[in-house]
Amino acid sequence: MYRAGASFPYGVRTPLHFDNIMIPSEILNHIRRIEFATDRVVNDLFAGRYASVFRGRGMEFDEVREYVPGDDVRSIDWNVSARHGRPFVKKFIEERELTIMLLLDTSASQRYGSGDKRKAEVTAEIACIVAFAALRSAHRIGAVFFTDSVERYLPPRRSKQHALRIVRDILYHQPASPRTDLRTALERFYCVQKKRCIAFLFSDFLDEGFEQSLRVVDSRHDLILLRVSDPREYDIGVSAWLELRDMETGALVTADLTGADRRARYCAENDRRTRNLEAFCRSAGIDLVDIRTDRPYIEPLVRFFAARERRLAAG
Repeated sequence: MYRAGASFPYGVRTPLHFDNIMIPSEILNHIRRIEFATDRVVNDLFAGRYASVFRGRGMEFDEVREYVPGDDVRSIDWNVSARHGRPFVKKFIEERELTIMLLLDTSASQRYGSGDKRKAEVTAEIACIVAFAALRSAHRIGAVFFTDSVERYLPPRRSKQHALRIVRDILYHQPASPRTDLRTALERFYCVQKKRCIAFLFSDFLDEGFEQSLRVVDSRHDLILLRVSDPREYDIGVSAWLELRDMETGALVTADLTGADRRARYCAENDRRTRNLEAFCRSAGIDLVDIRTDRPYIEPLVRFFAARERRLAAG
């Protein structure tokens, strides 16, 4: 993640202009560094496999026809079926061009990191990889930056300048609010993004009451959740009295973690939240990719793509 005052090895800091936007040279240099470092991933993992992994997901409505055994029940048009007294399904035609949307949680909890990388840094790297892959595959790419409201919406477009603008904002966006409200962000996204897309939602999901909104968004879009977490969220790692600050509310809490039972309760609460989200995603058929700040993110991305390919191949 770019930090104010950071030094970069690529020469003078003169602002450059793309599509009527100004990109400081240090940000552009950072973009180049990320693009260079992730070039193999973009080529081998994303760009060459978009078509197979997301085959048939960028669709446009064509017509309705009567249901026949073997049709996907999720494509049933209930309004038409009710009028005719027998089931009808929606028929779609596949688009050659995909629309990719990045939904990025930029709340204060994303700035936490107990090791070398903060959650926001890991999110930025993966999101940039997706943006570069969309650019190379000539797909439309857009982004939503949210906290407890949608702070920035960049509608999907297909151009190098637009992709660079998204990458710049991923690295440079300064959120106005420290808080998170996933439900509000998802509802707003559903309202503004009418065209079906592949939506990558990056968050730590440290929120409550957003599950139904995930269902609603997934009913229109191909929704993929990328949960970015830190190891200290699962194991505090110390036995002591700690003063903890909520990064989103600023509230201070003194916690007694001197006993094994207290540390176990801390871990159990985070495990509960993790298991609940995993169970919900299984029941709703929504893809969930777990990313840890203390582990390389390539392996879980490879597993995700391989699982999608197997699922599509199985029909």
